[in-house]
Amino acid sequence: MSSSKPFHVLQPVPTPGGTPSYETLRASILSEFASRVPSDLYLPESILTNPPKDVTLIPATCGLLTPSELAITSSYDAVALAAAIASRKLTAVAVATAFAKRAIIAHQLTCCLMDWFMDEAIERARSLDEHLERTGTTVGPLHGVPISIKEHMPVKGHYTTTGFLDTRVVSPEDCQMVAILRAAGAVFFCKTIQPQGIMHLESVSVYGRVLNPHNIHLSAGGSTGGEAALIAMRGSVLGIGTDIGGSIRGPAGFCGIYGFKPTSYSLPTKDFIVGGFGAELNVMSSTGPMSNSLRDLDLFVRVVKGAKPHLEDPRLVPIPWTGLGTPVGTEGKGPIKIGVLMDDGSITPQPPVRRAIEWAKAQLEEKSGTSFVLKPFAPFQAARAMKNIRKAYWPDGGKSVRAHIAATGEPTFPLTEWILKDANGPGVEMTASEVLQLRVERDEFRTEFAAHWAAQDVDVVLCPMFVGPACEHETAFYWNYTAFWNYVDYPGVVLPTPVRAGKKGSDEGERYEEDWVPLGEEDEHVRELWEAGDFEGAPVNVQLVGRKWYDNELFGVLETVKEALELR
Repeated sequence: MSSSKPFHVLQPVPTPGGTPSYETLRASILSEFASRVPSDLYLPESILTNPPKDVTLIPATCGLLTPSELAITSSYDAVALAAAIASRKLTAVAVATAFAKRAIIAHQLTCCLMDWFMDEAIERARSLDEHLERTGTTVGPLHGVPISIKEHMPVKGHYTTTGFLDTRVVSPEDCQMVAILRAAGAVFFCKTIQPQGIMHLESVSVYGRVLNPHNIHLSAGGSTGGEAALIAMRGSVLGIGTDIGGSIRGPAGFCGIYGFKPTSYSLPTKDFIVGGFGAELNVMSSTGPMSNSLRDLDLFVRVVKGAKPHLEDPRLVPIPWTGLGTPVGTEGKGPIKIGVLMDDGSITPQPPVRRAIEWAKAQLEEKSGTSFVLKPFAPFQAARAMKNIRKAYWPDGGKSVRAHIAATGEPTFPLTEWILKDANGPGVEMTASEVLQLRVERDEFRTEFAAHWAAQDVDVVLCPMFVGPACEHETAFYWNYTAFWNYVDYPGVVLPTPVRAGKKGSDEGERYEEDWVPLGEEDEHVRELWEAGDFEGAPVNVQLVGRKWYDNELFGVLETVKEALELR
């Protein structure tokens, strides 16, 4: 039942305004979304007018979810949900209802959704329950598991955009990834917000600004920020992201969940971006799962690879998935060698990040036994990598971005201007020779770095995920700790730690060392951002990285260090 009352979504930091026609269209889109939300799922005005900094506890205390719905959304990961539905402990309808309701609660608190279709999800779940009752078997390994989908990934009958209002269309068919998951029994119930142009580390767009659930004055990251916020709020059990500069790992780290960026062309991205993306002439995008448990990441990849997507998309490399079951450090091979990168030589991580790396290092040293050894990992030319990748992102000089924006009077968001600043000049396209030269330089860099890695004699690298914890809104400037690994195309997983940013000035561990000397202007700026900001409560993740194509081995290492790093 819809309501005459306004549907409110928290937005403490407003988004830029556009032309009158843009604002009219935007209002119409938001009104259309609100019309589908029943009034009995509206949060009380008292919560929305005076919200706490940390909104993660509100779904459990707002009174809109039953005890059973709270248990379903709080107590299970995707692996456990699939088992509970298959054994008929839970019905797919009960699960879909619980997550759809919690998702719309999460949206009111974090602005994480661009589409929400509870009725469709329940109908799909009902058909799955009937199938199980009739046949005694599940449709597939994800039977009844609710999965949320990032905005630009086509889901049949629902809106998709490539980050601009003029590209908003209803998808006539599922993309390959969604079709695989649907065939495996997944239930789709919402789509999540990405930023303008899909190329920010903050998710802000025509639909609004996604807020970090742990501190709404901080960013939820981007470009898969809507997914990260939703999963952190337990409004989804499993989601899909893409990553060409940190767009899975950044938001997963900002929001304290798990995220996996595979080596490119490991998992299907067919039809993700209509018309393609010029950056992929030199930097490949990757797609992967985001969740609240390590084993969910493993389940997702196993299901998708098990569908043999390479038979439909010959770009994919058909490496079988062994994941967490991959043997590593077995007898005769010696212990696993873990390199520890404290900084990249360009930007010193802010205090909570250093604490998180030190925590992980101490945990591993304490419980290493004969399974693994730690050693320092020296940084390698991060400034060169970042200069090259920023140029490679926009071979058309940003011309397509500006054309999309002009088409509807959409405002140019501040971080859109930031990411375009290293392009080849406003609207100046690179020549074929210039694009080729970027590729030659990229391949030379990759070869040099491979030699550097080999000389360090490590199997994986433990390193920061970002220069700090989740950043304040409109300050996601420095992608070094994720984009570097996109440039060399190495797989990485971001992992939660118990470390949280403290209240500024109240904790010795939240201060830079007295003898700290900046590594350069960017490093100095990162400290200024730290001194000016309020990051209280922000979770801090760490990142574990493996060699290109060593995705299985990376997961084998994760299984070995799981207990030491207190991973779910």
